[in-house]
Amino acid sequence: MKKVMSLLLMGFMGLVGTYAFAASAKEDSVARLQSSVDVLHAVMATPDKGIPEEVLSNAKCILVVPDLIKGGFIFGGKHGRGVASCRTAEGWSAPAFVSVGGGSWGLQIGVEDVDLVMLVMNDQGFQHLLSSKFELTGEGSVAAGPVGRHASAGTDWKMNTEMLTYSRSKGVFAGLTLEGAVVQQDDDSTRAIYGKHMTFRNILSGKATTPRSAEAFMKAVSDAGQQAHIAEVKEDKK
Repeated sequence: MKKVMSLLLMGFMGLVGTYAFAASAKEDSVARLQSSVDVLHAVMATPDKGIPEEVLSNAKCILVVPDLIKGGFIFGGKHGRGVASCRTAEGWSAPAFVSVGGGSWGLQIGVEDVDLVMLVMNDQGFQHLLSSKFELTGEGSVAAGPVGRHASAGTDWKMNTEMLTYSRSKGVFAGLTLEGAVVQQDDDSTRAIYGKHMTFRNILSGKATTPRSAEAFMKAVSDAGQQAHIAEVKEDKK
């Protein structure tokens, strides 16, 4: 009898632990969504010192990794975690959760708080992202993105670069060099928000419904893309 009770107690404790982990993972994922909203609002609020309008307007996907250093990534060797969305025929896709790690990061030691923004610029970069895991060098062509209201006409980001990367520190955006970093799906956050495993390909191709907890993030993505497009059109008419 005691043995049966012990087994039942162990099973109950395991079940409680599972629910507690799931709740914690969901809270962390929801907080990351909100932090990503704050980063996107900053993108829209700093047109002269941020991501150029035509770059943002032409981006096929947006990836945001908030609070990179606060997460212990640079000094502790941990992964930075973030959220991604891609353009589809019906608009922006539901959010896909990503982790970014490895490689050599062009960040200055001593910076207290850095947010990472990555923009996928062409179909080849989009296909690499859909593979659920790819390295930014070798498999993917990546470059530090231009900064300012308008991108230089001499840059080749429209033709060749698969992904442009930016860092944001103390409200200022700057191009960020990433060498050998790996982008892959964050399975724990995906399950926490969607309640089951879903592939990058299905989510980013527009086959997933946006969860209620991600609605604010999706609005921020849509607003950023729309604002950049309007600004680009106005500039072309001058």
